[in-house]
Amino acid sequence: MAAGWLLFLSLTLFQSLVINLSAEGPFPSPNTIKLWVDKMQEDLVKLARTASGVDKLAEIYLRNPSLYTVEANNAARLVEVAARDIEKLLSNRSKALVHLADAAERFQKEHQWQDEFATGDIVYYNAKDDLNDPGRNESETSSQRIKPVFEEDPIFGRQTSYQNAAVHIPTDIYEGSTIVLNELNWTGALDDVFKKNREEDQTLLWQVFGSATGLARYYPASPWVDKSRAQNKIDLYDVRRRPWYIQGAASPKDMLILVDASGSVSGLTLKLIRTSVIEMLETLSDDDFVNVVSFNENAQNVSCFNHLVQANVRNKKKLKEAVYKISAKGITDYKKGFSYAFEQLLNHSQSVYRANCNKIIMLFTDGGEERAQEIFSKYNKEKKVRVFTFSVGQHNYDKGPIQWMACQNKGLGTEGGARIEDIVPATPGVWDSNQLILGVMGVDVSLEEIKKLTPRFTLCPNGYYFAIDPNGYVLLHPNLQPKNPKSQEPVTLDFLDAELENDIKVQIRKKMIDGESGDRTFRTLIKSQDERYIDKGSRTYTWTAVNGTDYSLALVLPPYSFYYIKATIDEALIQAKFTETLKLDRFDEFGYTFLSPRDYCTPVKITENNTDFLLNFNEFIDRHTPKSPLCNDMVMRVLLDAGFTSELVQEHWSKQDPEGITARFVATDGGITRVYPRSAGYYWTENPETYEDSFYKRSLDNENYVFTAPFFNRSSEEDGIMVSKAVKITVGGKLLKPAVVGVKINITSWMENFTRTTTKNQCKGELCGCEKNSVHVDCVILDDGGFLLMSNQDEYIQEIGKFFGEIDPGLMRSLINMSLYAFNKSYDYQSVCDPEEEPRQGAGLRSAYVPTIADLLHLGWWASAAAWSILQQLFLGLTFPRFLGAVEVEEEDFTASPSKQSCITVQTQYFFENDVKSFNNILDCVNCSRLFHAEKISNTNLVFIISDSKQMCRYCDAKPLMQAEKPDEGPNPCEMVQQPRYRKGPDVCFDNDALEDSRDCGGVSGLSPSLWSMVGIQLILLWLLSGSRHWQL
Repeated sequence: MAAGWLLFLSLTLFQSLVINLSAEGPFPSPNTIKLWVDKMQEDLVKLARTASGVDKLAEIYLRNPSLYTVEANNAARLVEVAARDIEKLLSNRSKALVHLADAAERFQKEHQWQDEFATGDIVYYNAKDDLNDPGRNESETSSQRIKPVFEEDPIFGRQTSYQNAAVHIPTDIYEGSTIVLNELNWTGALDDVFKKNREEDQTLLWQVFGSATGLARYYPASPWVDKSRAQNKIDLYDVRRRPWYIQGAASPKDMLILVDASGSVSGLTLKLIRTSVIEMLETLSDDDFVNVVSFNENAQNVSCFNHLVQANVRNKKKLKEAVYKISAKGITDYKKGFSYAFEQLLNHSQSVYRANCNKIIMLFTDGGEERAQEIFSKYNKEKKVRVFTFSVGQHNYDKGPIQWMACQNKGLGTEGGARIEDIVPATPGVWDSNQLILGVMGVDVSLEEIKKLTPRFTLCPNGYYFAIDPNGYVLLHPNLQPKNPKSQEPVTLDFLDAELENDIKVQIRKKMIDGESGDRTFRTLIKSQDERYIDKGSRTYTWTAVNGTDYSLALVLPPYSFYYIKATIDEALIQAKFTETLKLDRFDEFGYTFLSPRDYCTPVKITENNTDFLLNFNEFIDRHTPKSPLCNDMVMRVLLDAGFTSELVQEHWSKQDPEGITARFVATDGGITRVYPRSAGYYWTENPETYEDSFYKRSLDNENYVFTAPFFNRSSEEDGIMVSKAVKITVGGKLLKPAVVGVKINITSWMENFTRTTTKNQCKGELCGCEKNSVHVDCVILDDGGFLLMSNQDEYIQEIGKFFGEIDPGLMRSLINMSLYAFNKSYDYQSVCDPEEEPRQGAGLRSAYVPTIADLLHLGWWASAAAWSILQQLFLGLTFPRFLGAVEVEEEDFTASPSKQSCITVQTQYFFENDVKSFNNILDCVNCSRLFHAEKISNTNLVFIISDSKQMCRYCDAKPLMQAEKPDEGPNPCEMVQQPRYRKGPDVCFDNDALEDSRDCGGVSGLSPSLWSMVGIQLILLWLLSGSRHWQL
């Protein structure tokens, strides 16, 4: 102990001695450095304040109180009203489904099965007609094709016909088969119901019936794909494989997949079992829980999971990887396997979440003579667990024992094929219509409709709504933005992954899942829009349940969003004056002007080119008035901001020409961005939508002047360091931040001032400070994210905007270790990456037959999940892509290079850990050391660092410290499942039916409940993720 203290004291004295000696010798003293930093702060802040006119714009707002009022954002009332309006909207949508269900039940009962049809008996439009052989003989299929007249539809963004419905039939299903013809026959009557639904509700979008035979009938009719892009492609779409269909046709389940791994299943049989299990896993959704166990003379989990886990994408991936590694050896002991399976399946530990609904064991084996009767008697006397058996591969075993296991446990036994070439793509078996799920019905709800009920443009850019489901997944959130809209995997983004997690958010998430109402104010970390920075800010979360559903809606507001400005420009002359400042021919006078692309007036459509959008806006206002009934309140607000910012230009910017400033800008809450002079606007690369600007949102949360590093790979025209600050005003005691102003500083000019400020005037030693290209010291300025903004080294100037951990890794690590910087590692579950190679074990088995859920489970206890209640499944499928549009994702293009695929990426954000201003230390290397001193620059987000030159100590840690986003495996699922996040299953579970007849457990026959259940009336309200009307369900 004494030796340790002696060593610590020695090191401390050594460091102190070095610093003191340096103060008298070449290295500047802390006092000298502090004087430099104070001078830098004074110059930078003065330049930014005077050039930007931040005080002037605040004065303009305060001197014109007659032109606006200050209104309150009552969070509790706003979220309550929005939740009620969403409930009403979705309730209206459910009526359309009820009409369809009633009609379907009636049509099916009236339908008479026919073995043969005459030509022309069945008339329909095949949505793939443009893809099919034009010389096809229609008489071969006993049907007659309709050729609708299509028109370009602005609502759907594609050609549609409201006079007809369309039918899609999977490629591997023969459309002339008797079963398909009968299906076409009776579902044809649904077309009139589709039309009537639309007559009663003009806002209805897609209506669709997905059949258990694979047929999909949807309205309005629209061609399946753009035939000009259909070359070299095969249509692989099957409605039964879509996540919304699978989830809509089933209630939650706890599934234990039991795999025979004895020596007899080696070779082809084992490959088939692996493929079958993987395909089975793909049929499960996030409402299900699953695990995979292999057995021979012993039983063991195939992965790190020792209990059932949620069947989310990451857990299923882990299980699939483990399934590929299953090897065959030993002998088969069904008793050991089933004992292990029942023990795990029936484990009711409070620490393990599960579906707590249907309980299932899926046995994959090559067959055997043992029945394990005593195991079933011990664990499943009441038959609460269903057992399904799959006999795979060629073998000489008696299938009786395996079949008996299924029959005695209310399951189903099936036998697989023997050769790969005999195996067909997995499609549901087709039986009499009274014996299976007929399908799932759905209607569309546009995200735009939901956005109208949750308006954001009075909340300021950092205010927002979000909604979560019983799994904690967000259905509505500004960070729910999949980068791969064509992904076939549903995006399941947890609320705690959409934001930076903390203990309070964990509590809020639980309360929302439990349907409680409440509010909470706290400080939290906030990731910037561009995902490079982290800020600290106060937020108030207010939440309430959406009645009639299992879902909850919340509103998040920062303190400066408790109130907002409402323009009241009543005088026509003032309206005209402010409108005039938006004209393109006034850009020389008022600066280059951008208009946020918002729905100000119904006829003014948003365009990609912002100049065109501004022109269209101006033309409409010239022909009408800002008070036109076709416009909303946002028009007056944007005119108010146009007027106030034009006064800033006239009264302040135009009267000065500060040295070292390349541009001045202002961005407003109302949607105006002005860049002055006009020439600087040509190189403005920020988002014209101010609510999506990273610098704008960061400035609101910071009281300092915010310096933003340009992106390292910027073009030369974008040179300049952005400095911004929020305009803060108080009106009647109410805090508002209606705009952000700023400047762009010329890098060359700043470097000259920087080196001049940090160099001694009368220097007698060899080191005179931060001389340009000094061989003795490196001097840099970093921002709060660790990005380089300034240096005394020309070679560093070329790397402005680069993360400092890539430039000087050893020094950056020291800054982190001494707590100048803290960091946060965050995962993005919505990214896209280059496709990975498929595991070799799975090669060649894509066509393996694996029964789907509809194959296996009879209606009475499975599909009666429809009775969960229409609104309980309100948001089911909200995060799934849309039904039609971008259907090409279901096709294979054998000539194209592999496309991007969904993946997980990781990114590390750095931020100032505390408010300490000064830091100094020694960076020890192999045979040398570097002295450095860091000093934060007050009233900014910058830190100045002077250090011994990196070139003098080349043996320091040179491994780059990366900040940029990169592909990653994500958090370890094995660790995640040990502390699963809170979720809530359904209040009602349908896992039994009194009418069930399981006697024909091998013939895939079942019960005959009413068609109301068969139709699977889940309310599959498909919600667009980003407002695009081209995504696929």
